[in-house]
Amino acid sequence: MNTIAAERQAYPHLVVRAAWLDQLHEDIIEPDLPIIDAHHHLWHNRASGRYLLEDLLADVASGHNIVATVFMQCGWMHRQDGPVDLRPVGETEVVNAVAVLAASGAYGKTKACAGIVGFANLCSADLDAVLDAHVAAGGVHFRGVRHTAAFHELIVPNTSVVPPPALLREPDFLRGVKRLGQRGLTYDCWLYHTQLKDLLAVARAAPETAMVINHVGGPLGCGPYRTQRDAVFAAWRADMKDLAACPNVHVKLGGLAMSVSGFDYEKNALPPTSTQMAADWQRWIGGCIELFGAERCMFESNFPVDKGMCSYPVLWNAFKRLAAGASATEKAALFYRTAARVYGLKL
Repeated sequence: MNTIAAERQAYPHLVVRAAWLDQLHEDIIEPDLPIIDAHHHLWHNRASGRYLLEDLLADVASGHNIVATVFMQCGWMHRQDGPVDLRPVGETEVVNAVAVLAASGAYGKTKACAGIVGFANLCSADLDAVLDAHVAAGGVHFRGVRHTAAFHELIVPNTSVVPPPALLREPDFLRGVKRLGQRGLTYDCWLYHTQLKDLLAVARAAPETAMVINHVGGPLGCGPYRTQRDAVFAAWRADMKDLAACPNVHVKLGGLAMSVSGFDYEKNALPPTSTQMAADWQRWIGGCIELFGAERCMFESNFPVDKGMCSYPVLWNAFKRLAAGASATEKAALFYRTAARVYGLKL
């Protein structure tokens, strides 16, 4: 069995079923609202198939006003040789080329990959050299690093880099996070809700580094947590409240269509409506906005990962339903301004 076939068997929720998604169409809510999609991937060799610039732009063209996007590292197009720590720079090189193409206007108005968050081993003794290489490869588009921390001994990992169990507690890792702030770069963290206390210690120890919690802090709804939704929410909210007291911490609103969240949309005969997703996610996304404020929250598609569960236009409709009670100023922050500020996007 080849690598892609094995991944599809292990992670069936990642497989995009176009015919299934096409069963549902919705009118676009607030089609003129400017949006920065703060978190998506590109790849061509994963279980979900191909998701390159033209695939992203096809989703973007589905009705919402996506003016720019932020690419998030996913282990795509790493160099095949040379020093191990420098191999992820290959991803930044390729994505920067995509960003330049998109910025030319030849592919439409959307500035795809206006921000690039790459991978660097933050524990590396050669971190500065790696960051220098990323900056050289990505220019103004390279804005930060994601070194994934998501680990649970009972959860099968589905990440480009499988971290050690206690990455967030390693002294070298903390040194690396601090170095990002000293260089004006952000740190993105994908973790599970069981690790939020560890992230709190990092946030307090590195106050000069702008940190972005991915996917509302990773509340688990699978494995041993499948029937523990209320208990998970209580623990998650207590830890997120503590993190919200750290002014350097921000949060991405999305990623809840992933299988680890336990909503199981892919098992239904029809894809989820925006009303259903908004109802399912209200306490998590509403809780983040309540605790952190709109100025420290940003919506993300997490495509094409979440495309195995829902379509792009319906997903953004769900987000707009969740933000329906916000003021115009708050909506501007949630959908555009926070991402532009945190990532220093040159739009």
